[in-house]
Amino acid sequence: MPAPVVAMQMYTLRNEAAADYPGTLKKVAAIGYKAVQVSGLHTYTAQDIAKVMKDLGLASAGTHISFDLLKNDFNKAVDITKTLNTVYAIVPLAPKEVRESAETWKKFAAEMNEIAEKLEKVGLILGYHNHSFEFARLGKQTGYEILMSNVKPKIQPEIDTYWVKHGGGNPAALLRKYKGRIDVVHFKDMGSGDDKPMVPVGNGILDWPAIISACKDGGAKFLCIEQDNCEPLAPLDAAKVSFENCKKWGLA
Repeated sequence: MPAPVVAMQMYTLRNEAAADYPGTLKKVAAIGYKAVQVSGLHTYTAQDIAKVMKDLGLASAGTHISFDLLKNDFNKAVDITKTLNTVYAIVPLAPKEVRESAETWKKFAAEMNEIAEKLEKVGLILGYHNHSFEFARLGKQTGYEILMSNVKPKIQPEIDTYWVKHGGGNPAALLRKYKGRIDVVHFKDMGSGDDKPMVPVGNGILDWPAIISACKDGGAKFLCIEQDNCEPLAPLDAAKVSFENCKKWGLA
């Protein structure tokens, strides 16, 4: 089984990318990253970004595509995903109205199933990226449990390690629960303290040996480094710290 590739989730560098996406990708490649996951095109086109990625030898670890775009402009969503040379179209979060009840989660799951069927016909895979709100209980189940028990197995969970922990879950256990079904994982770490700060991967409290073992056993293909808030470090500096820690673990 090929080793997973450490990727940079470009949401971490959203401000830098908005100002100069090509230049930011060059800096990501210079750190040592071999892949990126696109999250937002800013003022650029998918063609612009794909060309720079190709020139730099950066693989594509999927792209985040809004649920609204997949639902209301399916062809555009497909075009963006394919242009970025990936098969993974990943919904970054559920709309607010989905989070209200078990029934709204079930309706969302049904809509996701419809989209997944359409994507499969054009050679693409639908994914879903969690935050922590999915782990709020709605009766006997959490929103995440309701969603995952109602979507078809072809829909891949893109598990975000920080948000699972933030929601009171165990990232490694959840990765093992969906073993064999997860190609892309978000590596995000949590610092100590009541405010649960985001910190570079490897500098926090998450059980990385257990998480990495679960990813490898489950056949994960991409490990996407993400840090929504990087202060006090600059985002590129935080991205470098995370990458260097992954190198120490033998992942990069």
